[in-house]
Amino acid sequence: MKAYLRNLSCVVSAGALTCGVLALSPVTTAGAATAGHRAAAVCSGTIKAPGVLTGTHSGDVVVQGKCVVNAGPAVVDGNLTLSPGSALLAAFGLNDRTGHGKSSLTVRGDLQVGRDATLLLGCNPANFACLDDPHPGKPTLSSHAIVGKNLVSQRPLGIIVHNTSVGGNVTQNGGGAGKNCTPSGVFRHFHSPVYTTYEHGSVGGNVFVTGVRSCWMGLVTLHVGGEMVIRNNTLADPDAIEILANNIQGNLVCRGNSMTWDSADKGNSLFPRIPQPNTVAGKRAGQCVLSSPTKPGGPSGPGPF
Repeated sequence: MKAYLRNLSCVVSAGALTCGVLALSPVTTAGAATAGHRAAAVCSGTIKAPGVLTGTHSGDVVVQGKCVVNAGPAVVDGNLTLSPGSALLAAFGLNDRTGHGKSSLTVRGDLQVGRDATLLLGCNPANFACLDDPHPGKPTLSSHAIVGKNLVSQRPLGIIVHNTSVGGNVTQNGGGAGKNCTPSGVFRHFHSPVYTTYEHGSVGGNVFVTGVRSCWMGLVTLHVGGEMVIRNNTLADPDAIEILANNIQGNLVCRGNSMTWDSADKGNSLFPRIPQPNTVAGKRAGQCVLSSPTKPGGPSGPGPF
């Protein structure tokens, strides 16, 4: 995994997001979601004045513009939908409005991400520091997210998920900002290339990721109750796609991808690499049968992917 991916939250916590969420979220309430029974509640705002989603909502919630979950627990009993081009940042460990307590997001229904939208969901010290961690170099905060049913995204800009439990399926169709590593959309405020990752969590059903064109992608330390299918994804970073140390109860199928790896780089170069093979109860197929090469131009195998 590249350093710019590991350090994304550190950049934010250091205040480099000069006009963004971190500096404003403790006091910003403009556009906060309001409760609704028949019509969906709306969380809306801008990058300078994001909406704040907090409390319990008995129905559906729609994100329009920019929205954060940083003011205590937010519970959506229905579906949560990110409208096209919107962004939801639910990777805060503290209640930054009151100064005490923790923040988290629970969606009882589906979490749906629209075209060109961005989702940051969950955080923990080992994988992705919370955006408000006061010590990003040695983080201690965490926020566990729950999606009761399915996490579905249709051509999103980027999906960054850590420390999250999904009861149903994870499905991503298309998305990204093209085969390049140029910051785009919300990622510009993090000084980061656009990327997608699902790390350190559980999925009760299947994982399907197809047709993504972006900089980097990772599927790391997931417990998957069904199968994992990774098809026709094209990434600019040669270190992608990292499929590492997952426990998959069904099949692992990889076809038509620019590259797949079951090993992580030790630094910022492609080699040398650290093997992190997957545990697969079903069958391995396509590009994910034998372990990835350990040296430039080397063969796959001999061990399983």
